[in-house]
Amino acid sequence: MLAFSRAVDAVNERFGRVADWMVLGACVVSAGNALSRYSLSWSSNAWLEAQWYLFAGTVMLGAAYTLNRNQHVRVDLVYGSVSPRARLWIDVFGIIFFLLPGMLLLVWMTWPFFWESFIRDEGSPNAGGLIRWPVKVLLPLGFALVSIQGLSELVKRIAALRGIDDPATAHLAEYHRPEQ
Repeated sequence: MLAFSRAVDAVNERFGRVADWMVLGACVVSAGNALSRYSLSWSSNAWLEAQWYLFAGTVMLGAAYTLNRNQHVRVDLVYGSVSPRARLWIDVFGIIFFLLPGMLLLVWMTWPFFWESFIRDEGSPNAGGLIRWPVKVLLPLGFALVSIQGLSELVKRIAALRGIDDPATAHLAEYHRPEQ
């Protein structure tokens, strides 16, 4: 199962790098839009929409990578005051009862939203705008990536609870190692 976890981590690492580049792309497009609008009095709906497409990609493709890096925001009221082993159990409980059901529900709910747009080849209602399905596919894709990353994190937490040392669980060492 740890091999599965490492494979998922590697996939989401790649999507995270794509999200990183999308941040740069959004900044360049935004600066280009502002420059052309104010210096040349020229604007394009396609470039304005491309800017928010890139932002959507950053968020939806970067979420699983953020989970992999353990950088999501936590309410640390209880978590910080319990033992490392209790933190592992809190994570296991949260992944099983909150993260996975929520993400799978969102995959299920957003797929028809994307699929209808794809089938209709939906375009922007704005003149010169972009087709919509490429940005809409980011929703089920992003939620699916978070779901499989959640499974990866669950595998790592269970391995840490069992005391299994593995490179996949190395980042848990400072605060998740089971007490002896």
